Amino acid sequence: MATTAASAVNVFETHHEDIIHDAQLDYYGRRLATCSSDATVKIFEVDDTNHRLVDTLRGHQGPVWQVAWAHPKFGNVLASCAYDAKVFVWREYNGAWSKVAEHHVHSSSVNSVSWAPHEHGLILACASSDGRISVLACKEDASWDVQTIHAHAIGVNAVSWAPATIPASLVTASGNSGAVGPKRLVSGGCDNLVKIWREDNGQWKEEGTPLQGHADWVRDVAWAPSIGLPTSYIASCSQDKTVSIWTQDSPTAPWVRKPLKAEPFLDVVWRVSWSHSGNILAVSCGDNKVSMWKENLEGVFDQIGEANEGL
Repeated sequence: MATTAASAVNVFETHHEDIIHDAQLDYYGRRLATCSSDATVKIFEVDDTNHRLVDTLRGHQGPVWQVAWAHPKFGNVLASCAYDAKVFVWREYNGAWSKVAEHHVHSSSVNSVSWAPHEHGLILACASSDGRISVLACKEDASWDVQTIHAHAIGVNAVSWAPATIPASLVTASGNSGAVGPKRLVSGGCDNLVKIWREDNGQWKEEGTPLQGHADWVRDVAWAPSIGLPTSYIASCSQDKTVSIWTQDSPTAPWVRKPLKAEPFLDVVWRVSWSHSGNILAVSCGDNKVSMWKENLEGVFDQIGEANEGL
């Protein structure tokens, strides 16, 4: 499907001194966090097209790969992960940002951080090049419980939480749309695999068999938000220049893979991200292009927009 470029692109100066690796808006879209190879995290206030630098967070000793906002019910809380194998949790209090937790769980670069759905509590999953995922849960006394998952032997590149909403809860006869499902994660690794994890009686276990379909490192995974419809969606992207869409029609059904599009992208696909409603997928490539995709009534994803970074 032919498309035109996105209608409006807002560009602003961040004052980072090196490559920017991630940029994340908070729940309300009023704060923007960015991170860079200059070892800093920057916080901006967003007002329409204006971006005002609020603070620069320092402490990491290497490139900062990713940032993630917690749900606002926990306050203004941000996590960051870096090449220095550390995970920091930052919190804003009375207008000032400070580091409230520092985790040294991993022995190699921490590549991805993801907060659990707020229904599960203040819980952070971290993916590392040491092959492990750590799950950090904040307790009432502000201490943290730590669990580790031996996930991908040669390195974990990305991790994403399943929505708390139980699949099909919106359309079941009981109408129990407020029910909270078990804790589940998806991870992508340097072994070219996508894996599903589930907490069972306090222990994390792999669910089913690894999902195979990529021919090179899986760079990112994203579990789509859900409003309670039966089908679950996961997107994965890879060094092999492809994006896969994995669907599961019920919690006990097998995962089925289909490519986002028939031919590969023109460059490595680094990131995938779903809209809050879970019906639009953004794909970020090494050719500085971000494309948006939406599933049609025939179950095929059409490209609906594109933004070029090289303006």
